[in-house]
Amino acid sequence: MGSPEYIKIVEAIKGRITSEEIKPGDAIQSENLLCEEFNVSRMTVRKGLAVLVNEGYIYSIPGKGNYVCEPNLDSYTLHFDEMMATDKKGEEIRLIEVNVVKPSYEVGFNLEIPENKHVIVVKRVFLSDGHVKAFDVKYIPYYRGIPIVEKEIRYATFPEMVAKKNSIFAMTKKLKIKAIAAKDEVSQILDVMDGDAILVVEQKLLDEKDHPIGWGSMYFAGDDSGLEAIASFD
Repeated sequence: MGSPEYIKIVEAIKGRITSEEIKPGDAIQSENLLCEEFNVSRMTVRKGLAVLVNEGYIYSIPGKGNYVCEPNLDSYTLHFDEMMATDKKGEEIRLIEVNVVKPSYEVGFNLEIPENKHVIVVKRVFLSDGHVKAFDVKYIPYYRGIPIVEKEIRYATFPEMVAKKNSIFAMTKKLKIKAIAAKDEVSQILDVMDGDAILVVEQKLLDEKDHPIGWGSMYFAGDDSGLEAIASFD
């Protein structure tokens, strides 16, 4: 199955920008010309242009057209893959708890739910050659009638965990990255001393109305801690 027509428009215009066929400040083709070139409707063209605007490739001036953006040399893209390289030999994910519980104050605050609203808690460890490299804890509002399938949760990304109630394509993910002192369960799982510095990647999923639909943290210790970001100068 091929890519949607609007994606073809997006990729074509991106290619023209990155190859410098069209340069920052240049106008791109009109909607009418793009409709003719790609043999698509105006709605499809506008969908493709909206993607390019959202990704920072072009900007629009009402009544005039669309223009190529100046590259933002201070912008970095951080790719966070919570599943990491689990297809490598010796690496696995182990599900240690799936439960329905009442939220703590912190969980209720981040999910914006009352104390009497139950949540699903999912706890997993990521191992490499038997060594725990990360401890993952997620909280999702509980809804009656939606089954909890442990086999699916074990290898699911956070958005996939909530996909039965919300469309992945309508979600926004916010990340907060910080260093904290390990304690209690986190220390025990990561096999570190209370007070040892560890890296935490906190995730919050929002629906199309900007309402929280999932919240959780992934804890890393020692050599498994680190960040990498990419600056694009296209």
